[in-house]
Amino acid sequence: MSEQEHISVLLNEAINALNIKPDGVYVDGTFGRGGHSRAILEKLNENGRLIVFDKDPQAIEIAQQLAQKDKRVTVIHNGFVAFQVALTALNINEIDGALFDLGLSSPQLDNAERGFSFRYDAPLDMRMNNATGQTAAEWLNTADEQEIAQVIRDYGEEKFYRRIAAKIVASRPVRTTVDLANICRATITKHEKGQHPATRTFQGVRIFINGELTELSAVLPQVVGCLKTGGRLAVIAFHSLEDRIVKQFIKQQSTVKPLPKWVMTQDKELEKPPLKIVGKAIRPLDAEVQNNPRARSAVLRVAERTDGKL
Repeated sequence: MSEQEHISVLLNEAINALNIKPDGVYVDGTFGRGGHSRAILEKLNENGRLIVFDKDPQAIEIAQQLAQKDKRVTVIHNGFVAFQVALTALNINEIDGALFDLGLSSPQLDNAERGFSFRYDAPLDMRMNNATGQTAAEWLNTADEQEIAQVIRDYGEEKFYRRIAAKIVASRPVRTTVDLANICRATITKHEKGQHPATRTFQGVRIFINGELTELSAVLPQVVGCLKTGGRLAVIAFHSLEDRIVKQFIKQQSTVKPLPKWVMTQDKELEKPPLKIVGKAIRPLDAEVQNNPRARSAVLRVAERTDGKL
């Protein structure tokens, strides 16, 4: 699938949520195939700037092509966990907004050799940056049963995690997507209607291999620390684990923290939280879901930086 064929989820809603200033500095933490980035660039004037991050070498190749044509774009080949370090290296201390479109892009899922999907028979890779790190197969063939079970339980939210982990260990070596999918199919006799028995296990292993939730938890406070007053944070999540982290972080950072009883001052600046929630969570309209079924679970949450102290 080319970048032209990839459909960016909640595109207009996300761009509107950023409340883009024409001469502002913005970050697309998950470039993917550049749909959101191109839409941001359309809102920027010649003085605007866009920093894009991605782990995926194929995504970075497309991003670099864009940067060659548009000098407003700077490309960082890294996960967004490097957010603060990368911006500091660029001498950027403040930004006007940041957007994160979490999870897999359609091209990653549809490219059989990447090993993300049980729909294809391919090496069990699952690395977003497939040039470095441990593959899913390497981990599954060396980790102990308890660790595998914990990953499938915590990151896949699979209730048959013990059975699946035991079957994986008993079936080693597990080399391909079909090997893992068959293990799940043989182990799970009852599963949610319309859902493949391997769905949750594949999700759990992928999240673990790529450290997705750890990186998300690490980047959110970095973004808040860089946002100008009035700057926006917009995050699109696709499953409950991601969305829970985002929701709880925004709620925590937008809630007035009670002062200790011994503090006598009533200084409002001390009480003001660093974020305020912007609107309600946004979900795709029916028309978008019909056009792009992968959008059905998407949730967009938005927060704005206040002048409150971190």
